[in-house]
Amino acid sequence: METLAIKGFPVETLVAGSGPPLLYLHAEQYFEQVRPHLDALAKKWRVIAPRHPGYGTASGAAGLRSVDDLAYLYLDLLDELKLDNVLLVGASFGGWIAIEMCVRNHARLAKLVLVSSVGVKFSGREERDFADLFYLPDIEAMPMLFADPKRNAPSYTAMSSGQLEEHARERQMLAHYGWRPYLHNPGLNRWLHRVDLPTLVLWGEADKFARPSYAQSLVSALPAAELMVVRGAGHYPEIEQSDAVIRAIDAFVQR
Repeated sequence: METLAIKGFPVETLVAGSGPPLLYLHAEQYFEQVRPHLDALAKKWRVIAPRHPGYGTASGAAGLRSVDDLAYLYLDLLDELKLDNVLLVGASFGGWIAIEMCVRNHARLAKLVLVSSVGVKFSGREERDFADLFYLPDIEAMPMLFADPKRNAPSYTAMSSGQLEEHARERQMLAHYGWRPYLHNPGLNRWLHRVDLPTLVLWGEADKFARPSYAQSLVSALPAAELMVVRGAGHYPEIEQSDAVIRAIDAFVQR
């Protein structure tokens, strides 16, 4: 990890591998469990994976209050690093940021991959598109998030004090950026026509946090999107089925 200074904001960033540039925007939690996935991506790509400010130990979120702020920050990161023809990959909360970036300016981007992305509301005012992580106890939440929670869900009793602190910080920052309204931008739906990049939407077949029917709505709302459902995965296919996700990305980029 290295710390990049982007317009005065310290951004703790994993930079690994060589090849075409891939900007990876991580999900709302379990970053450490995604590290093997990033290492695998780095075998074929130059992976740039920033920790969202406030998540990493070196990054503060002072002055950054919304997903809009993060979208502009990462557009500045692309400018700062002078990256072009970038593959943008966003997972869950990171997918929301990726969509907001593309709505604003995708001149430096080549293609977009959304893995279980949140951020857009398709249901009615009184309906939920996403399960409430802050309300549900883990015994109910983990089967929603993972196809095989016994194998893939984190075990808090096995975590070190530092790992527990990091997980608590992830929950805190999720609330910081995405609590009200919960995990979506009410106005984003009307601007999805601007996301006119070739887009691959990857979704876990067993995702009960944001169900595959939501993925269908997202694909229908995007101008140039296709859907691939990942078997044996819940809301985090990058953790449960990393190889399948990478094969899907490779095939999508080659087309």
